[in-house]
Amino acid sequence: MNSLLSAGLILLLGFVGARLLKLVRLPSVTAFLLVGILIGPQILNLVTVEIFTASEFFSNLVLGLIAFSLGENFRLDKLRQGVRQVMWISLSAALAAWLLVSAALIVYFISIKMPIYPAIVLGAAASATAPAATVLIIREYRAGGLLTELLLKVVAIDDAWCLIFAAMAIAVGNAMRADVFQMSIIFAGLGEIFGALVLGGVLGYLSSRLSKFVRTREELLVYTLGLLFLNVGLSIALGVSVLLSAMMMGLVLVNIARENYKFFEVMRSVDTPLYLTFFIISGAHLDFAILYKMGIAGILYIAFRTLGKVYGAKLGARVSGAPKSVEDWLGLGLAPQAGVALGIGLVAKVTFPDFGDYIFTIIAATSVIFELVGPLLTKYSLIRAGEISPSE
Repeated sequence: MNSLLSAGLILLLGFVGARLLKLVRLPSVTAFLLVGILIGPQILNLVTVEIFTASEFFSNLVLGLIAFSLGENFRLDKLRQGVRQVMWISLSAALAAWLLVSAALIVYFISIKMPIYPAIVLGAAASATAPAATVLIIREYRAGGLLTELLLKVVAIDDAWCLIFAAMAIAVGNAMRADVFQMSIIFAGLGEIFGALVLGGVLGYLSSRLSKFVRTREELLVYTLGLLFLNVGLSIALGVSVLLSAMMMGLVLVNIARENYKFFEVMRSVDTPLYLTFFIISGAHLDFAILYKMGIAGILYIAFRTLGKVYGAKLGARVSGAPKSVEDWLGLGLAPQAGVALGIGLVAKVTFPDFGDYIFTIIAATSVIFELVGPLLTKYSLIRAGEISPSE
């Protein structure tokens, strides 16, 4: 099978699968993942090697697009109204997931006479949330309200906390292995965050200033796509976070001039097939053979990450004075896990030759479950908060 035939099947089967599964009220993102599993190498094997080879490029592009669109939600005149709630909820949910997962796994690892530093790294990975599924659910069901607004902002900055926690956890892990605490790893993690914000800010400013040369909608689409490619490519080349850099570019654009909303509107006209392909390829990558390898540690990870996200968000909402609907239901919307957590797993795999594979396997296996179940939990939370109709 050639790549074009495979790409055609991805788009058409994704469209048909989403329509069919909508009859049983499953979100489109879940349908795309299931279609990906069906046509992936484990079942029908309809995805060519060339598409798998290009999946890293495509994933980075789509994650950059998602983060860029999230930046639109950070208009400063609106952000001032809820910044306290966003910061408290995001930090509390991320920190609770890290602490609870780490504590549960430390107890388990001690009981089986295993080093405890993998528990600290796994806890840090648990603090991440995958924004892609959340954004697609909100768009598909046209959710609207305070919970939706806060959820978009929380998932946008959630990964910043995760990167900080991961840098600290890996430094602690190295110290436990080598008896030498390496502060350089923490500084490297903070540098990655700071560098991403600077890069995104500079590109956002330049993008707005140069947009006066753009005349038509077609030119604007080319211009915006080019900027997105440039942002993602420079982020990868400089070793900074693609997500944070793209989000910062969107944030700067939307705050420099009100007419810059045109950048986001033109991208919404073409992003649906990109999202569809992204999730189908993600589904094709899911390897169910690793599920049996996660064992008790994986079960503990799933249980305590969920508890951390739900009750951490609840605590943050209560402290910041958020409404009861936010306190009760926002945490479930943070269930999806994918890209950033897997990235931490890959770093751990390289950094820790003794238990790196073990750490990565648990993160990969639990991501399979969270990517399938997470969108359903996000939809449920928005329904219970009254921001999606139960009939959808």
